[in-house]
Amino acid sequence: MNRSLFLVVLSLIILLNVARSGAKSKVHIVYLGEKQHDDPKHVTEYHHQMLSSLLGSKEDAHDSMVYSYRHGFSGFAARLTKSQAKKLADSPEVVHVMPDGYYELATTRTWDYLGLSAAHPKNLLNDTNMGDHVIIGVIDTGIMWPESESFSDNGVGPIPNRWKGGCEPGEDFKSTNCNRKLIGAKYYINGFLAENDGFNSTKSPDYISARDFNGHGTHVASIAGGSYIPDVSYKGFAGGTLRGGAPRARIAMYKACWYLEELDGVTCSFSDIMKAMDDAIHDCVDVLSLSLGSRVPLFSETDMRDGIATGAFHAVAKGITVVCAGGNAGPSAQTVVNTAPWILTVAATTLDRSFATPITLGNNKVILGQAMYTGPELGFTSLVYPEDPGNSNDTFSGECESLNLNSNRTMAGKIVLCFTTTRGYTTVSRAASFVKRAGGLGLIIARNPGYTLNPCKDDFPCVAVDYELGTDILFYIRSNGSPVVKIQPSRTMVGQPVGSKVATFSSRGPNSISPAILKPDIAAPGVSILAATSPNATFNAGGFVMLSGTSMATPAISGVLALLKSLHPDWSPAAFRSAIVTTAWRTDPFGEQLPAEGSSRKVADPFDYGGGLVNPEKAAEPGLIYDMGPKDYILYLCSVGYNDSSISQLVGKGTVCTDPKPSVLDMNLPSITIPNLKDEVILTRTVTNVGPVHSVYKVVVEPPLGVRVVVTPKKLVFNSKTKSVSFTVRVSTTHKINTGYYFGSLIWSDSVRKVTIPVSVRTQILQNYYDEN
Repeated sequence: MNRSLFLVVLSLIILLNVARSGAKSKVHIVYLGEKQHDDPKHVTEYHHQMLSSLLGSKEDAHDSMVYSYRHGFSGFAARLTKSQAKKLADSPEVVHVMPDGYYELATTRTWDYLGLSAAHPKNLLNDTNMGDHVIIGVIDTGIMWPESESFSDNGVGPIPNRWKGGCEPGEDFKSTNCNRKLIGAKYYINGFLAENDGFNSTKSPDYISARDFNGHGTHVASIAGGSYIPDVSYKGFAGGTLRGGAPRARIAMYKACWYLEELDGVTCSFSDIMKAMDDAIHDCVDVLSLSLGSRVPLFSETDMRDGIATGAFHAVAKGITVVCAGGNAGPSAQTVVNTAPWILTVAATTLDRSFATPITLGNNKVILGQAMYTGPELGFTSLVYPEDPGNSNDTFSGECESLNLNSNRTMAGKIVLCFTTTRGYTTVSRAASFVKRAGGLGLIIARNPGYTLNPCKDDFPCVAVDYELGTDILFYIRSNGSPVVKIQPSRTMVGQPVGSKVATFSSRGPNSISPAILKPDIAAPGVSILAATSPNATFNAGGFVMLSGTSMATPAISGVLALLKSLHPDWSPAAFRSAIVTTAWRTDPFGEQLPAEGSSRKVADPFDYGGGLVNPEKAAEPGLIYDMGPKDYILYLCSVGYNDSSISQLVGKGTVCTDPKPSVLDMNLPSITIPNLKDEVILTRTVTNVGPVHSVYKVVVEPPLGVRVVVTPKKLVFNSKTKSVSFTVRVSTTHKINTGYYFGSLIWSDSVRKVTIPVSVRTQILQNYYDEN
């Protein structure tokens, strides 16, 4: 267990004990560092001995001890007075003693977490006047205004002179609804109508206008550029100030996605999207944010049915940075979407936030689940897992999906434990409704950890635990004639020691169309993100909702890009991508390892998060950039084998590829991905200095396992005449068999800045053998 996980466990225990701590003693966490013994029992015995020496008896130590941390590290949690805690802290074997504490929901946690707090006078947010005059175009389900305060123009200056868009009137939406903040709002429905002949606009709950019924568009727009809103709370959790990434940027909404009642969902026509993108180009947006995507298998990048790739190519050619969601089909490999190299593709991470909910069993064992429950404490209540006792004619099922098969008397007046292997929130909400309808008082759901957390309807107590904890609860039920459980209200914890992770649902690489192009590019927070919504949205509370998905991570990157665009108005879309990729955190902001959630947790790699977790402050001054333009993207299309006619169709003008074709490995991306290395390859990159004029960078290579990486030259010298320098990278393998991908880094450093690109290499000897024979 690493230190990050250690701190997560510690802080959760803090939450558990404060409610029960007296005036004289409180829960403290005693961290002892690395284990001194491999046997967990010996570690725990040592903890008890230390506590016994302090408190005077084994009995007092037993009563005081809350947890013993004994697997990946050594430490314990115990009820201590201030003086006792100080004595332990002064002991030479103790690394740190941490007092307990409650934390409340920090509504703007995304931006504080990423270092963009408005409280700091000198940071990217304030240096750029919060993105003023930058225009973020959003293609989505529309926007809720004037109800949502997120789009108020209080304190916002005049509309930028270059703006060519407008405000299109429609159902419950007037042209005068636009203001200095929401400077454009249009809708596109013709493609949708052509594909849905039976659509009745008069009966549809959606608005035939730019007004948002679903709430998704409002949510993502407010994440990217929402105005400041003070004192926002959500479902009983204490609140704070809510804002978007670039709170003075301007928003232009292009509604191209429509609610279809028979699907109980949203659909977006390719043609409507392309038209929206076309208008956005005309209207002079600076950043185009699309929290949309398809599923594998993907259309090719020159196929007009991929309206996003097509529209994005033209937007990028006009200098507009296009940001797209990587998809929510994780953690399976090769599921990432929006993979064209001219698109900036976003993965999702969690925040450093936890909704810890103490569950106390009748044997006084306390388990910390996750929930968003703000109701009263449920005192000790009968606990049941519906299973056949062997002497009943009733039907029993402990599967969450089948709780309705149980008789009402099985669940009435009880808290029910169930297990599920499904990922969707629908399973949780349906299970909760089954229990509530039967007269049950609460639900404990055992499921794969890391899945999306939402409150249950009417604040019904429904607490999630993982399978291990669920099995502990089940064994308690089976070993006890009258099992009972107590559920306490959830408490929100933020900051250290809660750790971040790549979200389970976030789609993963490698790229299924062109594996030599690393996707996703970058990651941003996208789990339980609080932002504005429509009154019709599920879980809406006072005009706000918490949602999860790469949909939420995408506008976070769009907001960061708006700030960077304000600082560097002449940079190309590729330059912005390079800046955020080469400066990203490959750990969390506190330096802890960033795991990737999935069926088994692992350390995140470039196929999980691209360059890493976005670091806005560092991205503002990257030092060097890997730049590209439209000609480079055409060379890419040639390199991967598209014919002249299909390329010409995408580009919009006659294009003839050279013979021999260029190598896809020479694409000037801020990454190196070699999917089929047999012996050796040589590739080229070019970097442009955007830092101090007179700069010298030296190379540092962290090679993938079993791979040699040689960079020539090893030093890059820049001055007033030399602004761009090329270098070659010779990559060879020592492996004698086919391997999976191994990962490393190539870093240019001037002792102040580190310009880091991920290196991903897979040795494929057998495949090449068959190709050649």
